[in-house]
Amino acid sequence: MTAVTRDLPKRQVLTTRISLGSFDEMIEAMADRGSEHSSSYVCCVNAHMTVEARDPAFAGILRQADFATADGMPVLLALRWFHRVKQERVAGNDIMPALLKRAAERGLSVYFLGATLEVQRRILDRIATELPTLKVAGAYAPPFAPLEAMDFDAEADRINSTGAHIVMVSLGCPKQERWMSLMKGRVNAIMLGMGGAFLLYAGLDTRAPIWMRRLSLEWLYRLWLEPRRLWRRYLVTNSIFVMLFLRAVIARRFRRIGDASAA
Repeated sequence: MTAVTRDLPKRQVLTTRISLGSFDEMIEAMADRGSEHSSSYVCCVNAHMTVEARDPAFAGILRQADFATADGMPVLLALRWFHRVKQERVAGNDIMPALLKRAAERGLSVYFLGATLEVQRRILDRIATELPTLKVAGAYAPPFAPLEAMDFDAEADRINSTGAHIVMVSLGCPKQERWMSLMKGRVNAIMLGMGGAFLLYAGLDTRAPIWMRRLSLEWLYRLWLEPRRLWRRYLVTNSIFVMLFLRAVIARRFRRIGDASAA
C-alpha cells in the first residue's frame, strides 16, 4: 500500500540524513504508517551507525529509511550544531515503549523479530501486565545466520499472514538495517530497528542515568558495564565520529571563507 502519511523533513549529518520532528510527532507518524500497512522502516541513528555509513551501500540504506531518528546524543548535538534546529532526541529505547503504548491505544498489532526466546518471553510478560489490550501479532527468534542465508520471501509471508501493523526488529546493527531495507516492499508493515531496546524493555539491561545521557556519556556507562566486549568498538567508533565531525566543521569553515572571498 502506498503511504499517505506526510514525510518528515531530513537534514544531512556527516554521513547520513536525520529526520526532524518532535518525539510525539514521530511516534504518531510511525503509528500512522503502521495503520496504513505501509511497507516502511525506521533507523535509530547513533555514532556507531554514522561511522558504519562511511560504506556507501549502508549509507544508501539509511538514506532510504522513512525515518532516521537522532538516537545518540553525539548525532543529536551534531545535528543541532550544523543546522541550528531545536531537535529533541528520539532514541530506540524510548521509541519502543511509547510506540507499543500508542499501538495499544489505536488497536494496532505488533510483531517481534529477533533476540532470543527468553528475551521475547520477558517482553510479552511485561506487555501482558502493562499493556493487556495490545495485540501481539507474533514473535519469532530466528537462528543466527548471515543475511545471505535467510529466506526473505518466506519470512515476509510469515509476518504478513499475521496482519501485523508494526514489526520491531532486534538483529543488531548493521544487520537489522540491511534486513529492513531488503524487506521493504515485501513486509506490509512499518519495521523498526530496535537493537538493544529489546533487552532494556525485557528488564535484562539497564540504562545510563539521565545526567550521563544529557552529557553524551551513555557510551561510557555501557563501557563500564561491558568493558571487554565494548572497549575496542567505542575507542575506534568514537574516535572516527569525532574525526568526521571535525572534518565537517573544517570543510564548512573553508566554504564560508571561499564564499566570502567570492563575494
